[in-house]
Amino acid sequence: MPATPLYCACPRRLDAARLLSQRFALPLLEQRPQQGYWLELGEERLELLTTGKHGAVYAEFVEGAAKHRREQGGGRGQPVAKAIGLKGAKELPYVVDATAGLGRDSFVLAGLGCRVTLVERSPVAAALLADALERAAGHPDTADIAARMQLVHASSIAWLAALSEAERPDVVFVDPMFPDTDKKSAAAKKDMQAFQQVIGDDQDSAALLQAAIAAAKNRVVVKRPRLGAAIEGVKPSAVLDGKSTRFDLYVIKALHPVQG
Repeated sequence: MPATPLYCACPRRLDAARLLSQRFALPLLEQRPQQGYWLELGEERLELLTTGKHGAVYAEFVEGAAKHRREQGGGRGQPVAKAIGLKGAKELPYVVDATAGLGRDSFVLAGLGCRVTLVERSPVAAALLADALERAAGHPDTADIAARMQLVHASSIAWLAALSEAERPDVVFVDPMFPDTDKKSAAAKKDMQAFQQVIGDDQDSAALLQAAIAAAKNRVVVKRPRLGAAIEGVKPSAVLDGKSTRFDLYVIKALHPVQG
């Protein structure tokens, strides 16, 4: 897949564009493209754009849906919080989001007090996340949450395998992106379809699940469409069903019982 280019539409932010270009290996353009997909750094934020009809795609932790979930989200009773084991937990787990995407679930978990490392191999998604984290760090309502979030631009399989014993997370969260046969779950918004088009599908989900199970101390949580197929290989220890999504839980003690 060819590298997605970056265009700076705000002259005063050219230095920031150069830093993004270097950090994520994005070709920096002098003119806005006439076709295809590109990242555009404007006055307010970094966006993924195309000449098609869908709206801009960007990561957002301060306003919109993120603000609503921050203020009205339901705390530890939220499905993702239950799935990673927050409900009733005395100590908050350290979570690795191995498929960070636009960071929405990571932000919810960080908002509930967890330390979260967001691992994202796509340079486009990683750049959008970096921009969103920078904006969140500079806003008084979200600075403390952003401080608990660390972005790593890497392949999760290799990154998880390289962790030392002291670096292992309590929970690894996986939300793979791959084609679904369920028509209802596939009826995503046009902008998210565009995002998937640029990011690509996670064809190595089975290998990622194995790496996650090897790295996690307590559990691996896989988010899936409610009727979507489970990742091939290891069978989930438990399943937490929701209205449109479900969480397949892989409890490490259940997968690797202690031999007595």
